[in-house]
Amino acid sequence: MTGLKRLATDDDKPYAPMMTDLLGQLEHSYETRRGYWKGGTVSVFGYGGGVIPRFSEVASEYPESSEFHTLRVQPPAGMHYSTDLLRQICDIWEEHGSGLIALHGQSGDIMFQGCTTENVQKAFDALNEVGLDLGGAGPALRTSMSCVGHARCEQSCYDEIRAHRTLINAFLDEMHRPALPYKFKFKFSGCPNDCVNAIQRSDFAVIGTWRDDIKVDQDEVKAYVQAGGRKNMIDNVITRCPSNALSLNDDDTLEIDNPSCVRCMHCINVMTKALSPGDDKGISILIGGKRSLKIGDLMGTVVVPFMKLDSDEDFEALEDLSERVIDFFAENALEHERVGETIDRIGLPNFLEALDIELDPNMVNHPRTNSYVRTDDWDEEVVKWRTQQAAKKIPPATAAE
Repeated sequence: MTGLKRLATDDDKPYAPMMTDLLGQLEHSYETRRGYWKGGTVSVFGYGGGVIPRFSEVASEYPESSEFHTLRVQPPAGMHYSTDLLRQICDIWEEHGSGLIALHGQSGDIMFQGCTTENVQKAFDALNEVGLDLGGAGPALRTSMSCVGHARCEQSCYDEIRAHRTLINAFLDEMHRPALPYKFKFKFSGCPNDCVNAIQRSDFAVIGTWRDDIKVDQDEVKAYVQAGGRKNMIDNVITRCPSNALSLNDDDTLEIDNPSCVRCMHCINVMTKALSPGDDKGISILIGGKRSLKIGDLMGTVVVPFMKLDSDEDFEALEDLSERVIDFFAENALEHERVGETIDRIGLPNFLEALDIELDPNMVNHPRTNSYVRTDDWDEEVVKWRTQQAAKKIPPATAAE
């Protein structure tokens, strides 16, 4: 509200009357305890999505804010901006819109909020001239989001920027011309810290991971112990490992049971000099994350525990899998249903079979706790599976969740 009031008092700016009436309508909403915005149809030439129409139901009382449309705009992958670009987009929105910009929505969009129908096309043309394009709105592929990744983060496990641009460029038509049952979101996080909330908030989450051992600098481990004491090390690192994979030796060196590691990142985050991700890096792919809709909140389900993402062929494989998921969603989801709800409705085995993805023990979220399930032959099955993995030269991996 402070920002809105500041914009409303910029008397020398063209957007000041719009923001003044907007504040009046919001105050009216607070007093009457109801909203007064309704939808409609507003777009730019050649696009079916990207603009969220908002028309006021009390336009006669607040005429300057009778139209308050939002343009959703694709941000640079990794959210990298030059100061020159930021100045340009601010100038464009001051000229054609309300001056109100939100960086970023949960889908990553730059939200240019508050524009008249007459100025929507003008604003888009100006934004397009500086290299920006509309993002997704409606039942379509939404604007994607990736973390700052390998540009600035030492935990990065793959090229998030390339993955982001590869998939968005491949499926741009699904973004600009909505034709899906409901929205579909990609998100890209460079490591299991998941700084863009991909697992919780995207239909197709690409999470950086590794499948060999955590790299350990024992000298730095000793320095950490000496600086804070053994009790600090035990309390803040060892006992906080969710799978009890860490132990501290008498000589202040760290021992890691790597097959038990679930990539929670806590020890690496706390001891950034001593620990770092392994060298055999790649990605895990999780499908179906979303907020509440027809069923409650869902976190993504692991469908690809590990795949490399280094070569051109690897990126082609990622694009191929993405296309199969989108096609399956378009053909099988009910109207206004996210892909996670489709999987919940038809069952994960049917989804995996349709996409021709092999079952993998790492897809299991957690072991069964039903005491009436016989487990006397499980050890033999584990040995058999590990033998098969060894024959394929695939090191044992652990679930990404």
